[in-house]
Amino acid sequence: MNNLADLTTPYLLLDPEKMRANCERLQAHMNKLGVPLRPHVKTAKSVDIVRRMIPAGRGPITVSTLKEAEYFAEHGFTDMTYAVGISPDKLPRVARLNRAEVTLRVLLDSKAQAEAVVAFAKMERLSIPALIEIDCDGERAGLQPGDDKIVEIGRILHENNQLAGILMHAGGSYHCPDKAAKQAAAEHERMTAVAVKQQLLDAGLPCEIVSVGSTPTAHFAKDLTGITEMRAGVYVFHDLVMAGIHVCSTDDIAISVVATVIGHRPDKGWIMTDAGWMALSRDRGTAKQEVDQGYGLVCAMDGTPYPDLIVANTSQEHGVLALRKGSKAKLPELRVGSKVRILPNHACATASQFQGYVVPDGDELVFWPRINGW
Repeated sequence: MNNLADLTTPYLLLDPEKMRANCERLQAHMNKLGVPLRPHVKTAKSVDIVRRMIPAGRGPITVSTLKEAEYFAEHGFTDMTYAVGISPDKLPRVARLNRAEVTLRVLLDSKAQAEAVVAFAKMERLSIPALIEIDCDGERAGLQPGDDKIVEIGRILHENNQLAGILMHAGGSYHCPDKAAKQAAAEHERMTAVAVKQQLLDAGLPCEIVSVGSTPTAHFAKDLTGITEMRAGVYVFHDLVMAGIHVCSTDDIAISVVATVIGHRPDKGWIMTDAGWMALSRDRGTAKQEVDQGYGLVCAMDGTPYPDLIVANTSQEHGVLALRKGSKAKLPELRVGSKVRILPNHACATASQFQGYVVPDGDELVFWPRINGW
């Protein structure tokens, strides 16, 4: 590949310098706070990208699917946490990885899961380390701090030497637009984690790993005393949701979908493109934010946003560009065949629509493949 103009649209364009700056920003903050970063690779799902996030190339990483775990194991990564509640039918795949010199931790929040993991591990004569999931803000799965089941589950796991620690995700931080609220969410996440660790210690149980994380709390945490690792994922690219809550600016967003203008509806104030929801995803994560970005913010090919121009609607392969409701801006003159870049609401969802990334590399273009599926 030599020229963006020669590529068939829609395609996913990655700015490697913005990605590098995003990674360096969060890593510098974690270095300052003295806590290791365990990046969540569910956003990138590409070894070409994750090797740039973790130069050592063996981990630690967080995965959201076993396919990710298997893919990264094939590329030499050996320290992983599977941060989705485990179901017993997936344990044979977990076992195959743990037998292949990979440490893959599983996540659970029920006695039934703990008993299934322990029974399977005993039957297979191996150890499957497990983390207990804690709900710190009512946004996700997990046990409430202080729940007696935490100790009960901890004892089940510890009897077979499988209790690795605790894990939580501050999903509520995605609803915190102001700095003080994000800082408060980060501190609440930390204090919850420390309290649950103490609950286990008071019961005579170990708690080696205290894992917290979300992209907003990772960036706005001021103190991580008592925390052993931070997880975050979307920071590698950022997106309009993160810009909408002021974790980043729109200029920090490292990926965009390149689309071609295929028609006009002047009677409706529409410009039609070839990037519908199959390219952009149906994610409407900015709908309840201060600024609704529709299905994506439209930019010129140099990355400059057109004033108030968003993807207002989509069908499977059509994107409808229109001015934001109430805007006094003028619809740009984009002829049929013109190219635009569309910044995504949710980087994870949009990237999952593609098989890989088109990446400018000096005067050349390279393609970094990614994996999808489960």
